[in-house]
Amino acid sequence: MTGVDSPSPRVALLTYSTKPRGGVVHTLNLAEAMARLGVDVTVWSLARGGDEGFFRAVDPTVTLRLVPFADRENETITERIVRSIDTLRDAFDPGDYDIVHAQDCISANAVGTCIRTIHHLDQFTTPILVECHEKAVVNPYARICVSRAVADEVQQGWGLTADVIPNGVAYQRFADAGSEAAEAVEARHRWTAKLGEYVLAVGGVEPRKGSIDLLNAYALLRERHPELTLVFAGGETLFDYRDYRAEFDRRRAELDVEPIVLGNVPDDELPSLVAASRVFAFPSVKEGFGLAAMEALAAGRPVVARELPILREVFGDTVTYASTVPELADALAEALTPDPARVEAGRALAASLTWEDAARRHLEFYARHPLPRDPMPAHLDARR
Repeated sequence: MTGVDSPSPRVALLTYSTKPRGGVVHTLNLAEAMARLGVDVTVWSLARGGDEGFFRAVDPTVTLRLVPFADRENETITERIVRSIDTLRDAFDPGDYDIVHAQDCISANAVGTCIRTIHHLDQFTTPILVECHEKAVVNPYARICVSRAVADEVQQGWGLTADVIPNGVAYQRFADAGSEAAEAVEARHRWTAKLGEYVLAVGGVEPRKGSIDLLNAYALLRERHPELTLVFAGGETLFDYRDYRAEFDRRRAELDVEPIVLGNVPDDELPSLVAASRVFAFPSVKEGFGLAAMEALAAGRPVVARELPILREVFGDTVTYASTVPELADALAEALTPDPARVEAGRALAASLTWEDAARRHLEFYARHPLPRDPMPAHLDARR
């Protein structure tokens, strides 16, 4: 492989779940964009809980390999992650591919010698999970990050370099949902008829998403705008956030507010849910890029984000930033009257980030980083 125009490599992209998490969304869109460029690409994933496919239909030009992964009662998170690694390792044969590209800690530990995309860095306290996280950063022979800020964290923490290739955005899909076409208007109306006027957060109720801060900010916002509802969508995860959810519920009762928690929303309904919101809230305390917020910009929605260097890098002046709960409440209130110039700048930013460009840059990266001639066998490499 000497360039994009060289014979197409056989590429395996590996992810840990069929559910609609950011890394999974990234993997599927990247695979489809590569396939459109003529690449022989296969997506591997664990199929949890009896899933027979991904959360959405995948272009048939992409080969899918789903590894059954049954639920077990009373299994700890550590046990489940270790079993996930072992199950994927036992099913995957790296010899079938020219490029093996893992998208998360689980798949990187499972396959051994690989390229790794580091979407964001986690912090664990359980020794086994700390070790898994460390290996998934150190063991890959080449690394990609979706933002410069994460690449800098990798450099500062491990002295390792990573190329930066930003996410793409399914721009037209979300832009169409925010248009004045009769079908789009009707789809948005269905959501507002059900939910009222609402502030939306996508990603579920969990610590990394800053859900309790948003709940507290909404309580302040409601004093000025009692007509608004707070809606949470999404949230499928491997991790056990029961304690955080209990604190969320305790705080909700204390504040006497009733947010609507939708859980996972069908993929074909998500764009209209986003487009129908008054404001998109993105108060995450840890992100690698912010794809959900970029999709909201594509739909023409004002976005209020946490003041984080990584989000400043990605979004620039297209969103409003807030550091504290009162600032978040104020920014949400201000965003109810969108700034047309900022909305158009947001649309332009989202439109500039295409999956085709991301795919081409990945192929160029693969050409510069071919699989080592004598890679260590996965069953040894993953246990170093």
